[in-house]
Amino acid sequence: MPAISQEQLASLLDTAADNSRVTLWLDPINAALTEWSIDNTYRQAAFLAQILHESAQLKVLSENLNYSSVRLRQVWPHRFPTDSVALQYASNPEKLASNVYANRLGNGDEASGDGWKYRGRGLIQLTGRDNYERCGKALKLDLLAQPELLQEPAGAARSAAWYWATAGLNELADLKPNGNARDDFIKICRRINGGDIGLQSRLDYWNKATQVLALG
Repeated sequence: MPAISQEQLASLLDTAADNSRVTLWLDPINAALTEWSIDNTYRQAAFLAQILHESAQLKVLSENLNYSSVRLRQVWPHRFPTDSVALQYASNPEKLASNVYANRLGNGDEASGDGWKYRGRGLIQLTGRDNYERCGKALKLDLLAQPELLQEPAGAARSAAWYWATAGLNELADLKPNGNARDDFIKICRRINGGDIGLQSRLDYWNKATQVLALG
């Protein structure tokens, strides 16, 4: 399979001169591509587009849960119906995560702290105790005991590639006879995001990645 070169990865970042970031991520990303059969340029371009958007160009590896009370009421109006309720969780990411992710995705109740411990992490943010457990078994990592491994380059890249492959995104990214690659890429975006949030950003990265990887 073609490996991503240092020059190709650098050209996908806004600051191509940031050699330290390229050096940090190049080998982990290439190893993850090999491990999970992201092994042709169509798959690679789509995968890179998604991880670059999700991680703000390989810089953000943990979900941002630092919300103001106003923003909390906008995002979760039913959960935080009044200012007094919202203020209890504003600017407190740990308390907020424990609340909004309680009793979901295999997490325990709010008091368990599972929502914070298993918050979104990695290049494609893995979320919830069940997903951490499934991914950990596949990667042979104890992510339940060491969830912070998803914030290290190897764990972040491998978990993203594991999610990609197990969600059937390799096959969706492949070029198909009489198919429409753009439509398939949008399906990938929606499968990852659940909607169209950040769609134009993802499309921009995909267009650039297809050019950088010589797909035309």
